[in-house]
Amino acid sequence: MPDKEQAGSSPLDARAAILSELVDYQEGSIVSRTIIDKKAGTVTLFAFAAGQGLSEHTAPYDALVHVLDGEVEITIAGKPLHVKTGEAVIMPANQPHALRALTNFKMILTMIRS
Repeated sequence: MPDKEQAGSSPLDARAAILSELVDYQEGSIVSRTIIDKKAGTVTLFAFAAGQGLSEHTAPYDALVHVLDGEVEITIAGKPLHVKTGEAVIMPANQPHALRALTNFKMILTMIRS
């Protein structure tokens, strides 16, 4: 039987995990789970139901999106990119970007603050 997650700890602290299994799809919703939240940056898992998305916005730091499952359209500075399972893209700092789930999709978002 797996160890229970302790309050304040990450499900990856000193153990292996399958990232795509740490968040579940919820119809009509976006689900997120923070894995690391430090002054230097964050690592967050997301599960988007098909059709869900994030409207155009900017961030002051580069962000790496790694698609764990499904397909997403990521628009960066007006240029749409079709990103699918196993692929990754960097959303550069201060450039407008938006996401739209083409299918149910899961991603890991890594943001380094520097």
